Amino acid sequence: MSVLLLRGRTLSFRDLPQSHDDEASHAYEEDGAVAVKDGLIAASGSFDQVSAQYPSADVVDHRPHLILPGFIDTHLHFPQGQVIGSFGTKLLDWLNTYTFVEEQKFADPGHCKRMATHFFDNLLRNGTTTAVAYCSVHKASAEAFFTEAAHRNLRMIGGKVMMDRNAPDALCDTPQSAYDDSRDLIDRWHGKGRALYAISPRFAITSTPTQLEMAQALKTEFPGCYLQTHLSENHAEIDLTLDLYQSARDYLDVYQMYDLLGDRSLFGHCLHLNGRERAAMAGTGSVAVFCPTSNLFLGSGLFDEDGLREHGVRTAIATDIGGGTSYSMLKTLDEAYKVLQLKNQVLNPLKSFFMMTLGNARALQLEHEIGTLEEGSEADLVVLNSQATAAMALRMETVRTLSEELFVLQTMADDRAIAGVYAAGRACHPDMSSDSGP
Repeated sequence: MSVLLLRGRTLSFRDLPQSHDDEASHAYEEDGAVAVKDGLIAASGSFDQVSAQYPSADVVDHRPHLILPGFIDTHLHFPQGQVIGSFGTKLLDWLNTYTFVEEQKFADPGHCKRMATHFFDNLLRNGTTTAVAYCSVHKASAEAFFTEAAHRNLRMIGGKVMMDRNAPDALCDTPQSAYDDSRDLIDRWHGKGRALYAISPRFAITSTPTQLEMAQALKTEFPGCYLQTHLSENHAEIDLTLDLYQSARDYLDVYQMYDLLGDRSLFGHCLHLNGRERAAMAGTGSVAVFCPTSNLFLGSGLFDEDGLREHGVRTAIATDIGGGTSYSMLKTLDEAYKVLQLKNQVLNPLKSFFMMTLGNARALQLEHEIGTLEEGSEADLVVLNSQATAAMALRMETVRTLSEELFVLQTMADDRAIAGVYAAGRACHPDMSSDSGP
């Protein structure tokens, strides 16, 4: 099969940057190249070096743009594309007023299919090539999600929501039907092509103890699957959870009682954890997922990134569409910077770009598949234009370092800065030519 050689300024991370000038944390080539063969990265480095290895490769010249691993989003909701920007309530009211109404539409397979097309178009327009998604309670929504992802050959993780109480009847399954549907979806999709499955009890409020037992059974039977749910997003949510589970020591203990913690368990938000909860998450390798735009939009609280890391808790970052307000990981990190400013914590731009590439890949234990430009990685890539708007171009006239440029992208960019996207080595931006590929 032919080799595709992408030329541009390449950036890939080796480890978590400790400062804005931590050059050891990353590999940067001013005139770099990524060679792609059979959907994988065959080589990366300087253009002279890589082109010498593959002298007959087809070259796509993206200079002067940056080429990075595709962005990774670790928590968002596939059915919520039409509730983004819904005005004015806190979490529980917002769910009942907007989200649960919208999600009932996903009983219709035709609606699921249409929304899946828009969902993946919006991810790719923003440079996101891997995401961890909640589908609706309907099996058809997960089928539509995985079918469209397979059609585009994307590395995607998703799962049918499990919820059997405190929601409209049209959105409630039963413990047994949730188990049966989830098991069928795991058999059909997990590990097939680039699909992976996430067992998805929505949160403790919408699952009875019997349903959490079913989630526990699935986690035990399928240890290669992920587990995703929500944790300590809002004080009213915490109070209601502890009222429903009165024997629990705290909110996390609800999930702990059913053995739902672990190194493939992703807990969205984690804003109001006590010391015991932090220690339990650290001890089990569980992941706390930072969702800054939704936390600000719903007034839920401020994520303690440094505090969680100091306690040994693994962290990730995500858009949380549709409580989150943008599909863009760049915008998400822009808001993360502001949240951490309010916490008197520093988020340097190198760390931001690490978080949405290798950092999130590590959180998903997929760092050998995605998140870097290393040889053998899946060739999921994003191309960034730091002068995509007039305001950015004007600002870039004064930029002198890579770190400064990344901060301009993080602070000022949107989907217009995405100059190209590749999935498994094939161009896949929905609004650009898709005929580039090996």
